[in-house]
Amino acid sequence: MRAHTFLSGLKVWNPGKTTWVNRASNGVSGRARAPLSSLSSHGPQVCVVGSGPAGFYTAQHLIKVRPDVQVDIYERLPVPFGLVRFGVAPDHPEVKNVINTFTQTAKQAPCSFYGNVNVGKDVCLEELRQAYHAVVLSYGAEGNRTLGIPGEHLAGVYSAKDFVGWYNGLPSCTQLSPDLNCDTAVILGQGNVALDVARVLLAPVQMLKKTDITAPALEALAASRVSRVLIVGRRGPLQVACTIKELREMVNLPGTKPEMLAADFDGVAEALKDVARPRKRLTELMLKTALERPGEKEQERRSTAHRSWGLRFCRSPLEVLPDPSGQKTAALRLAVNRLESSGEGARAVLTGQEEVVPCGLVISSIGYKSLPLDPAVPFDPSKAIVPNNMGRVTKAAGLYVSGWLKTGPVGVIANTMNSSFDTARSLLEDMSSGSLDVSTNKPGFNSIRTLLDKRGIKPVTFSDWEKINQLESQRGAATGKPREKILSVEEMLKVAQT
Repeated sequence: MRAHTFLSGLKVWNPGKTTWVNRASNGVSGRARAPLSSLSSHGPQVCVVGSGPAGFYTAQHLIKVRPDVQVDIYERLPVPFGLVRFGVAPDHPEVKNVINTFTQTAKQAPCSFYGNVNVGKDVCLEELRQAYHAVVLSYGAEGNRTLGIPGEHLAGVYSAKDFVGWYNGLPSCTQLSPDLNCDTAVILGQGNVALDVARVLLAPVQMLKKTDITAPALEALAASRVSRVLIVGRRGPLQVACTIKELREMVNLPGTKPEMLAADFDGVAEALKDVARPRKRLTELMLKTALERPGEKEQERRSTAHRSWGLRFCRSPLEVLPDPSGQKTAALRLAVNRLESSGEGARAVLTGQEEVVPCGLVISSIGYKSLPLDPAVPFDPSKAIVPNNMGRVTKAAGLYVSGWLKTGPVGVIANTMNSSFDTARSLLEDMSSGSLDVSTNKPGFNSIRTLLDKRGIKPVTFSDWEKINQLESQRGAATGKPREKILSVEEMLKVAQT
């Protein structure tokens, strides 16, 4: 059991009363101060499963508000940060700056990181619950929502999650090797991930060379024949899920021009008076891109563009059509929809019309999906979440949930931060009220370490991760990139354990 004393000026944390108390009140003052160890107390032990934004934000808030809490973060991979490392687009380095905040959290005394520990396999949930006062599940959404249409199995059809994992170096996706030897790609879905994928497919290689995109992905994109990307949604312009930042990046992407259908925007301008300002600005940019005659400079830029992209609305996938071999994607059959009602609640209804789009690449960006970890944990398969009340898992005292496992795969990192803080607040309230009993000592990582030793599992600590980080940064610097990611778990472990 690790013991910690938390000092702040002349005060010491009193876990029993959840307050800071003057050290002199404990009979400790001046040179007569008692040894540090005599002030130590066994604080609550909390385990967080998953080291993405949800896990780190939960840990951050816990140790900020209650410094006597020991938070241990477990991660299946040897490297931390989850979707910040493996999901954020390589040309969005500013979004990845949040890693600096997570690093500060990981380096605080009440927080420990243990990578290369697969909860559910290397150690079971019940063993964690025996070792800790509370367990927070924040392992995110690693499953794919399927299209459920014929031809989905054909070569050339990928989930956006796997495609993004491929160019971002997720070990389970490094062998994806997508075939980019086609003119047209269709992306199903119109959220930020869909636009990220479109941008990476069409971006000049010189631009991507300055990012942390993986070397194999960069090589494949340099040889890619994809020159046209259609981003398809089942509803209309007023229901797209992307933000204006991502759309503006597409509009301004060097070497590309927009390819919109004016008919898709019939009546949209008139409807803008009733929508909120963020939606209004986003729609106005779409209208301008689709309908307005560009200025002279923009006309010149578009006239020299050799690649194009376009948003297509009110279309739903019906079938992926094969080439003559029956093995590869050749086209996508789409249903044409009409909208019933308006605004966010508009519903797509089939018209009976269909169209076929020739393409050799189909990427499904219809959402990530969380998966159940343990039969003992309640799970709602229809929503793909763990049922909870403000992060408290339903009918499971001492078990909490944060991030996409709590809410579903919605929002950006800021949304995850606020949701994770809410979960941490629920946990802290339960400690203070006594509904979560932290009066008895729990062994925390000490008992888990014994189990892992017996099972031949060697955890990767945060200082071990920093060896990986240093090597990746050095390799990247040699080629003008922020980092060159290590792509295999085996090599990660070799570097970490050197």
